[in-house]
Amino acid sequence: MGLFSRRKDEPASDAPESSDGTAEDTTADLVGDPEADAPQSGTGEDGPFDRSVVEDDSDYLNLGALWLRGAPGMELRLEINEQEQQITGVTAVIGESAVQLQAFAAPRTEGVWVEIRNEISASITDNGGTAEVVTGEFGEELVTRMPQAGADGRTVFVPARFIGVDGPRWFLRAVVSGRAAVEGEAATEIHAVVRTAVVDRGHEAVPPRELLPLRLPETPETDPADSSAVDGAAPDGPANLDDFAPFERGPEITEIR
Repeated sequence: MGLFSRRKDEPASDAPESSDGTAEDTTADLVGDPEADAPQSGTGEDGPFDRSVVEDDSDYLNLGALWLRGAPGMELRLEINEQEQQITGVTAVIGESAVQLQAFAAPRTEGVWVEIRNEISASITDNGGTAEVVTGEFGEELVTRMPQAGADGRTVFVPARFIGVDGPRWFLRAVVSGRAAVEGEAATEIHAVVRTAVVDRGHEAVPPRELLPLRLPETPETDPADSSAVDGAAPDGPANLDDFAPFERGPEITEIR
């Protein structure tokens, strides 16, 4: 099994998307001067980090707007919008836990997490779930139980935690599921994935809340017989690429709009 496994998906939005997905509505004005001063979240000693403060990127897998560091037993899953052939998110799976990461453009002068958190909460509660704001390792986060149909047709509630980080002209959303959504001990490795993540915002003017582009890692000449390849391209990742071990099963993230 290769480093990446594909999952069909639709373009992501700042509020949870349904299983079949819909494109996000981005009607805000373009971000202004991309070189202007920005809020300092994401540039201090604690991550996630802005690309501008990371000097040594040798341990990272470059996925475009998101750079991730490997961990033993980790599998990465790319979510694909098949119609537009666009990568809309990446999910890191460790054991029985997972975290979905997406990076979005944001205004240079203010954060968007509070507003987005309120929208997510309203969306979930409107669909019969529960959502509560609590203080976690990354500040205020949203602890939810989202309704979905069980195997017997009855409604079950799936726990998930929504973490948001406002950075310099970017916003990182992390959705934690599986054991890490409810067990503190299981969340340690998943939190490390979020904390060591790097966001490469780029310099282009982008509408606030628009998904920042992700891509497959750049690759050298590839052996088509390489089983780790995706569409004939073998990952050209960090020095510790072996830490991204294949994983046959993992919890899926269920989101309801």
